[in-house]
Amino acid sequence: MFSRVAVAAILALPLLAVAQNCNTGAIQCCNSIESSDSAVGSALLSLLGVVVEDVGVALGLGCSPISVIGVGQSSCAANPVCCQNNNVGGLVSIGCVPVEL
Repeated sequence: MFSRVAVAAILALPLLAVAQNCNTGAIQCCNSIESSDSAVGSALLSLLGVVVEDVGVALGLGCSPISVIGVGQSSCAANPVCCQNNNVGGLVSIGCVPVEL
């Protein structure tokens, strides 16, 4: 019985590590990543009326949350990221940093 509990605890460690990689919310899976100073990034921010203070901030486009349960099962074939602001018009996530799943 103890060996089963130990195995379960060891197998859960990678899930906990991934969950702790993103302290600003859920890890996101984004279709693409653009810089805020790129043509696409600037156009989207302008359309949404969003002003980004820093130059070259990474923007996640077409993002959706990844559940920790899905990690390790090819849950994100595009760009897994952790973003500071995931709620900009439902289209853009701001301040994204790539994470490894």
